[in-house]
Amino acid sequence: MTLTRADIEEFWESWLEVNREAERTGDWRIMAEWYAEDATYGWMYSPDEHFMAVGRDQVRDYAIGIEMDGLDGWHYDYQCTLIDEQKGMVVGFWKQKSGILDDAGEEYEILGIGGSWFGLERQVGGADDGLVKIAWQRDWFDMPSTAHTFLQIVEAGKAPDTLLKRMSVGGLGTPGHYRYREMPSTVWPPPVERGDFATQEPAR
Repeated sequence: MTLTRADIEEFWESWLEVNREAERTGDWRIMAEWYAEDATYGWMYSPDEHFMAVGRDQVRDYAIGIEMDGLDGWHYDYQCTLIDEQKGMVVGFWKQKSGILDDAGEEYEILGIGGSWFGLERQVGGADDGLVKIAWQRDWFDMPSTAHTFLQIVEAGKAPDTLLKRMSVGGLGTPGHYRYREMPSTVWPPPVERGDFATQEPAR
């Protein structure tokens, strides 16, 4: 079912509102209801370590659960949003800030450009019938800068215990972490990987 610009803008405003509430309370799991039951959500840590959640429960428990635990006070302020109603997509560019101040009173921030790429769909059938939900999401961020900023916070003695605990959780043994060839969904969103939106033929 085709989404109008108004449909997407209404959904997006509600998404920004639940983001702010999650940041205020420190409970990111409340955002899970914005995802479709069969949504996929992934990002890359390294060429052979990817995160992928498949289904709303894994999004809740892994992507905005385990992965966000310990990041109390962090905020991801959208700097720019692009909406394509013909494709049902939104791209949001955000800054990743810690809420922790250095000795000069400046907030620790992960440098580089971060963002999220969303595919939206109106649901057909089931409890979500007629509602607009996130069908897939793929994030990107500057991993070396992330590690650098985390280390700066630790070396300055400003890391709360919750952040230190979060930093100790990771690697391929963590739920939702996969080697590239073992991923349960594709790095590129499934319809993009299929070529549904290809705008340039491969060079011959």
